[in-house]
Amino acid sequence: MSELNDNVNRSRQGPEDGVLDLIHTIMHQYRSQQYQVLRDGPHDVTHMESKVLNYFERHPSATQSDLAQHTGRNKAQLARLIKGLRDREFLNGEIDEADRRNVKLSLTATGKSIQHTLQRQAKRLNTKAVGGLNNEEQQQLLKLLQHLKSNLDS
Repeated sequence: MSELNDNVNRSRQGPEDGVLDLIHTIMHQYRSQQYQVLRDGPHDVTHMESKVLNYFERHPSATQSDLAQHTGRNKAQLARLIKGLRDREFLNGEIDEADRRNVKLSLTATGKSIQHTLQRQAKRLNTKAVGGLNNEEQQQLLKLLQHLKSNLDS
């Protein structure tokens, strides 16, 4: 997928109004190209599913409750996501011997492979996105984006 025509997210406002629209459009392009590598292969994974896999990669043996607490997401929504990932054999579940009501979740070999594929693709896309910018320009861009984030945080 080389280029997306995104007429919905184009802004006809002034530059100060268009900055976040452009960031939004860039993120749509990034996500589309990031997940294209999975859509072209045997494992089509959604953005939310990859976030769940990423959590359990970073927190092996965590529980669904741990994930719900971390994300603030609805437990029923997470239960459906986890069930789907377990059914597709991307996640393993093991009863917690200390509290048999809990299931400790971890990535299967396939889940780990998916995560590594997404990480490699993210690295390629990050390199592509900053192509043509020297180190000083990259640092300046990061500083400016951090400034925008700080403005929105306050």
